[in-house]
Amino acid sequence: MALDILVVDDEQDIRELVAGVLSDEGYQCRTAGDSTSALRMVDERRPSLVLLDVWLHGSPMDGLEVLDAIKAREPGLPVIIFSGHGNIDTAVSAVSRGAMDFIEKPFEAERLLLLVERATETERLQRENARLREGSQSAEEFTGNSAAINQVRATLKRVASTGSRVLISGAAGSGKEVAARLLHEWSTRSDKAFVTVNSARITAERFEQELFGEELDGKLIRPGLLETADGGTLYFDEVSDMPLSTQARILRVLTEQSFVRVGGARQIGVDVRVVSSTSRDLEREIAEKRFREDLFYRLNVVPVTVPALADRRDDIPALAEHFFIRYAREQGVAPPELAPEVLAALQAYDWPGNVRQLRNVVERTVILAPRDRLARVEPDMLPHEITGSSEDKGGGVSSLMGVPLREARESFEREYLRIQIRRFSGNISKTAGFIGMERSALHRKLKLLGMTDRDGEGEAEGE
Repeated sequence: MALDILVVDDEQDIRELVAGVLSDEGYQCRTAGDSTSALRMVDERRPSLVLLDVWLHGSPMDGLEVLDAIKAREPGLPVIIFSGHGNIDTAVSAVSRGAMDFIEKPFEAERLLLLVERATETERLQRENARLREGSQSAEEFTGNSAAINQVRATLKRVASTGSRVLISGAAGSGKEVAARLLHEWSTRSDKAFVTVNSARITAERFEQELFGEELDGKLIRPGLLETADGGTLYFDEVSDMPLSTQARILRVLTEQSFVRVGGARQIGVDVRVVSSTSRDLEREIAEKRFREDLFYRLNVVPVTVPALADRRDDIPALAEHFFIRYAREQGVAPPELAPEVLAALQAYDWPGNVRQLRNVVERTVILAPRDRLARVEPDMLPHEITGSSEDKGGGVSSLMGVPLREARESFEREYLRIQIRRFSGNISKTAGFIGMERSALHRKLKLLGMTDRDGEGEAEGE
């Protein structure tokens, strides 16, 4: 989305000329012919830059007075003063009162564009740095080509360009914020801010100040997250934790596309795309009067569910390799080879913490492993909770020492097949292919061991 520039001049020809020059360079321009409309436009939507005539004949306020009013409202908003009647005293006064620069009319287009580029450079650099920081890791949790994650990616791409509000659900650590960032990056708002509201981390007492900002006696004390996200995407992380009083105000923002700062009276226009996420059942929250039903329907225009890692086990090898490469490089060592047994153990584990837990396990393994062994990761280098049986807490070989050989062999086969079936997400055909059995022979073995498959369609039960 292009940077928004407000051109304020009492001469229509000048306004149209300047707006035309800037529009040709890719800027988005609005124009105002007097102080009243200029300040109203600043209130409606904060521009990236104001080009302001110093005199403004016929206006209630001259340019310097408008400058003072703008700086009272938006201290960080850059303003360039121009006038055909300028002199050094006017320039000094304008700069001392907060103007970023001064240019005299008539001016050359090249000079104007240079000043505009300088004035907006900070905002551009901040956005670019934010995009680079986000982009470096934004898609890593969606690494893989399983049907489940491919479906989520396809939905996000279809929705990205529409501007519709999206509600992302999924277990903690599954990658809901990653989905929101991808949605932003693939949208037409990608050059604007992506602002996260951590609903669970903001106290109820401070929520509205953080979200809407604060004013005192008509002067801005601090902008809120909603204002910071203007033109971009506002992401409510764990939206179910938002206080009920704030839910009512957010509902009005979604309806009116404007808000009032805490302590203020002016309506502030805002253009944001709202994306929300939750790991809770919002319909249950509504039934228990903890979440507004009308807000739910406003947010849930397009629902997206991010699958748990246990539901996309086919992606675990690619994810693991990606994280091992990343953390090995951070530690200054070559990316290691992963033993097949390591990948099998990772795929067989249930991952209650989802991708976040996998990432933490890989990082811990790289950090704690002896450097002379990091060329190849073996199962004994993984944390015990990954390689140990999740159901046989006291087990291992010692638990089999007191039983006959046939029973011990059956116990091993049952545990081995249970792990392999889980590794392949219950797909009997893939399991049979890996362990080297015919599918029909595996069905007979499962039946013999008391491990039935549901209607023979590939979803096996280990109990």
